[in-house]
Amino acid sequence: MDKLNLRPEEGEFTPRAVAALATDPGGDTFIPPHAHRRGQLIHAISGVMIVGAAAGSWVVPPGRGVWVPPGMTHQIRLAGEVKMRTVFIEPGTRADLGSACRVIRVGALLRQLIVAAVSLPLDYAPGSRDERVMELTLDEIEAAPALQLHVPMPHHARLAALCEELVRDPSLNATLDDWAQRLHMNARTLARLFQRETGMNFGAWCRQVRLLLSLPKLAAGASILEVALSHGYESPSAFTAMFRRTLGMPPSLYFRQEED
Repeated sequence: MDKLNLRPEEGEFTPRAVAALATDPGGDTFIPPHAHRRGQLIHAISGVMIVGAAAGSWVVPPGRGVWVPPGMTHQIRLAGEVKMRTVFIEPGTRADLGSACRVIRVGALLRQLIVAAVSLPLDYAPGSRDERVMELTLDEIEAAPALQLHVPMPHHARLAALCEELVRDPSLNATLDDWAQRLHMNARTLARLFQRETGMNFGAWCRQVRLLLSLPKLAAGASILEVALSHGYESPSAFTAMFRRTLGMPPSLYFRQEED
């Protein structure tokens, strides 16, 4: 899938600690579970990516990027005309990059650094301008704050199965009492289990799932009415209010700002 899989350690060239790659897979695509020896910062220039791993899913709209640590098995679902720009980073290069996935905002400087890094040779000279571009790219990735675009998944098998149902179809009417009945426990027990397993209460988790899963459809041009009704909201105004409260602006402006 990427040039870094050409096994440069076998003598083609000397790999550097940081390398960048452009991938434009086109329309809706699914990349099955896989892992890389290097860590990755995967940036969406256009379209929306949903990156899934054992700990949950991370939604990556335009202007954002997701950090995937070295060796972590993950899968990627691409919605719309996705253009991916990936920065591969050798394990141990920067201790502050972290061992967990997170979504970050890719600001104007980091975006231009990533675009520039893609055009650099994989065997750029040590101490050169090219290496300094890569070092500044790492600085900006480290400094970028994490965004709340994560859907944590429980490890409890039967609860995880119910969560996966809602992820597959966010229009489902999910209630704590109904899920408790299906799991043969009382609602208070389920509420405590849900908080312990995901770090969120049941209602907040459902709202987060529905909101984040709406982003691919919005990016593809679906109307706010269509998205609201297909993601379990009673009205477009209820959906818009939750969108604004979580992401800081109404859905009508969210993707437009990334084009500026």
